[in-house]
Amino acid sequence: MKKNLGPLLGIAFVVAILSTSIFYALFVGKLKSASAPAQSIVVATRSLDRGAALQPTDVRLAAWGATEIPHGAFTSLSQVNGLMLIGSLQENEPVLKSRLASRESGDGAGLGIAPGMRAISIHATDSSGIVSILRPGHKVDVQLVAGPGSAELRTILQNIEVLSVGQGDGRGNPVITLLVNPEGADMAGLGDSAAHLRLVLRNPLDNGKSDLRRVTLPAILQGPSAPGARRK
Repeated sequence: MKKNLGPLLGIAFVVAILSTSIFYALFVGKLKSASAPAQSIVVATRSLDRGAALQPTDVRLAAWGATEIPHGAFTSLSQVNGLMLIGSLQENEPVLKSRLASRESGDGAGLGIAPGMRAISIHATDSSGIVSILRPGHKVDVQLVAGPGSAELRTILQNIEVLSVGQGDGRGNPVITLLVNPEGADMAGLGDSAAHLRLVLRNPLDNGKSDLRRVTLPAILQGPSAPGARRK
């Protein structure tokens, strides 16, 4: 009987040693994970729109609870200073490389400019009310006003996306950057240099384009002959 107990006790002893080793390894691993210092990553201090250039007040360092930080996260505020967002961010959301225009890529893809499109900045004359509520991603129509001798107005661009909203030039005129095709860039560039451009804010769900005619001051004063005027 005693001879039969010997092998059993040996097996039990080996099993006990293995169980203790496994438990110890798991327990120590958890302790090391719990005691490891939390890493800090860059997050947004407030909600930020697409097209915004990150400033020191827009970001902060926050402790990240997980052992691994998100792919593309930044660990230093200086790494993101001045970079442009290509997608909006919410407050406390991590700032990732995939959401920023790269300093290294000179092709403009990180700026949200698709192949075949152009970004052009214009002075939005007499549009301060619209500019105050304008945000990147909004859609606008662009009106050209020629004068004072001709006193004509015509919508030259429709359903155009806003890339960024500037604070204004030295004369106080708001500067708006738009995403247009090459023909639209030529029209906007000429209008900005030789005439006045106004912006009209569109409903974000309205993608239609109308065949708009030019409007002149004499035509408006004539009343019934003006486009869209009610006939008596």
